[in-house]
Amino acid sequence: MGDGRHPKEDIIFDAIGTVDEANSSIGVAMCYVENKDVHKVLKNVQNDLFDLGADLAYPKASVTEAHITYLETTIDFYNSQLKPLESFVLPSGTQASSYLHLSRTIVRRAERDVWDAVKQRETNPLIAKYLNRLSDLLFVLARYMNHGDDILWEPAVKLLADGVIGNTPGSEPGDV
Repeated sequence: MGDGRHPKEDIIFDAIGTVDEANSSIGVAMCYVENKDVHKVLKNVQNDLFDLGADLAYPKASVTEAHITYLETTIDFYNSQLKPLESFVLPSGTQASSYLHLSRTIVRRAERDVWDAVKQRETNPLIAKYLNRLSDLLFVLARYMNHGDDILWEPAVKLLADGVIGNTPGSEPGDV
């Protein structure tokens, strides 16, 4: 973008806007994060996302491998404190966890938008790599903020068999 004016429908504006949306959603999640260390991680991420948006607007490669290494190290630290996954995790739980999951999905969209921009114009590909690792970090932090009580996916067939779904008040278990 630093090379002149661009039309509003330019793909770079989608990428910049979605990165900004991701940053804002992380700000909302931070309102519910009471853990000071996690709060500090998210604050660092917000600063990175601000730089990342500027890098998209005026390419200067401010996002480096060091940024990605920070995310990977942080993922490893928090993941080491969690139980191994036994099933898919539902985006739910505490308010902090739920908002971190929402932020994760927005970051995933931002990554797709950035890859589209990389294909069409000169854009730092490390931005997309950063966003990919960030979505993984947000997933791990969401699990961490659930204090080890993951909300796990269960197949609908099992829920039906257990009488958890398919029943209305006054019906018998197993009635559909």
